[in-house]
Amino acid sequence: MTAYRGRTDVVVLGLARGGVPVGWEVAAALGAPLDVFLVRKLGVPQWPELAMGAIASGGAIVMNDSVVASVDVSPAQVRAVVDRETAELVRREAAYRVGRGRLDVRAKTVLLVDDGIATGASMRVALRAVRSLDPERLIAAVPVGPPGASRTLADADEVVCAVVPPGFEAVGQVFADFGQVGDDEVRELLRTASA
Repeated sequence: MTAYRGRTDVVVLGLARGGVPVGWEVAAALGAPLDVFLVRKLGVPQWPELAMGAIASGGAIVMNDSVVASVDVSPAQVRAVVDRETAELVRREAAYRVGRGRLDVRAKTVLLVDDGIATGASMRVALRAVRSLDPERLIAAVPVGPPGASRTLADADEVVCAVVPPGFEAVGQVFADFGQVGDDEVRELLRTASA
């Protein structure tokens, strides 16, 4: 991604929460501004780690219809999960922004960064939402993902995935420390990135 270093038309958006530390590193290396972009996974009620979809700031939603059909989730259950995750998305938006607005991405090259791709639902909804903000170019950038991940990210102009491990099982398998990123850490990274 060094081709983007020092360019004034580049903006890094880290998906909250795990993508913000990775985004901070990318923004620092490139000398680019960093902002947070919020996405919430819509977990299957009986298996919350399994994504049946995702929502993003601005109301974008992506559903994984094959997961919904395979686990027999009712429309009422889907609505309850969407409502709960929307409330959390709104809470985090207020907590992270602390009175400052979003960076303007119109006509910019946007590097949308996360800590990795598993099902791709979060990145797909984020790409769709950011695409609606009219960037010049939209790049999905992650340190790890499964083989073929880029084929599921059609809204990206480019996909950068540093590591595609054979036998991919989970994003955390390539990290020495894959602990939860908290709200305070996200706020601190955003504060120091803009300093």
